[in-house]
Amino acid sequence: MKTRITELFGIEHPVIQGGMHYVGFAELAAAVSNAGGLGIITGLTQQTPEDLANEIAKCNKLTDKPFGVNLTFLPGFANPDYPGYINAIIEGGVKIIETAGRSPEAYMEVLKGAGIKVIHKCTSVRHALKAEKIGCDAVSVDGFECGGHPGEDDIPNMILLPRAAEELSIPFVASGGIGNAQQLVAALALGADGINMGTRFIATVEAPVHQNVKDNIVAASELDTRLIMRGLRNTERVMKNTAVEKIVAIEKEKGADIAIGDIMALVGGVYPKVMTEGTMDAGAWSCGMVAGLIHDIPTCEDLVTRIVSEAQDIISGRLAQFA
Repeated sequence: MKTRITELFGIEHPVIQGGMHYVGFAELAAAVSNAGGLGIITGLTQQTPEDLANEIAKCNKLTDKPFGVNLTFLPGFANPDYPGYINAIIEGGVKIIETAGRSPEAYMEVLKGAGIKVIHKCTSVRHALKAEKIGCDAVSVDGFECGGHPGEDDIPNMILLPRAAEELSIPFVASGGIGNAQQLVAALALGADGINMGTRFIATVEAPVHQNVKDNIVAASELDTRLIMRGLRNTERVMKNTAVEKIVAIEKEKGADIAIGDIMALVGGVYPKVMTEGTMDAGAWSCGMVAGLIHDIPTCEDLVTRIVSEAQDIISGRLAQFA
C-alpha cells in the first residue's frame, strides 16, 4: 500500500507507531519497523542524551529498516538538554523525527541541515498549518479520541481529518483512536496518508511493558478512559483507575482553584510503576478510547500485516460494490 507517507519515510506500510513514554523503546520500534511500518523510540524516556544514543544503537542492531525518534518539547518550566538529544539523533544516523508538544521551530534549521524528515503531532488545523509553514515534512493529526493530550478543542477525527485535508499541502496521518483496518480505510477516505497508533501498539507481544498493562487494555471498553487536568488547560486522556478517580474528585472539589500541585503525586513519575512494575493504580497513565476495539495481543508483524491486508480487502471488496 503506497501513499505519500510511505514514499516520504521509505516504509512499506502507512502505519506509524507513535512515541509513548516508557513504551517506545528499541524493542518495540524495531519490531514495528521490521513489520513494514515506522517504529518510534521515545526520546525523553531516556534520562540523558547518552542514554538515547545507546537506545538508538540498540535499535540499529535490531533492524535495518527506517525508524524514528519522538522528541516532545515540554512547557518552558522543563528544560531537557534538547541540543544533546538532537545530536544523539543525528550521530545515530536517524533520519526521521516525530516532534510533539511545543513548536519545533527553534530546532528546524539543524534538523533539516542534517537531512532529517520531521513529522509534528498536532491537535488542530491551525497548529498543523503552522507546522507546514515552518518546514515540517508531514504532520500527525491527533483527534479528540486519542490517549494522552488531545488539546483543548475537542474535535474528533471525523471532522478534524477532512478539515486538515482541506487546508494542508504536506502529507498527514490520522492519529487518535486508531487500531484496525476499517479505521485505516476511513482515514485514507478522509484525506490522510496513513495512520499513527499508540495504545494499539502497547497491546502487542513486543511492547516492553508489564503484562498487566496489556491485559488492562484488552479488558477495557471505549467507556473506560477519563479526561483529567482540563482546569489546567493540559487535558489528558487516561485509563480509568482508582488514582484517576481521586484526581477527578480533587478537580471537582477545587474547581477553578485547581493547581498542578494538588494532583502531582498522582500524575508525576508514575510511568515506571505502571509500565514496568505493573501497578495499575499507581497513577494516571495515557490510554486512548481505542481500547474498546482492542481484543488481543498479537505480534507487531501480525498486527500490521492484518491491518493492511484487511484494509485492502475492504477497499477491493466492500467499497468496490458501491462504485
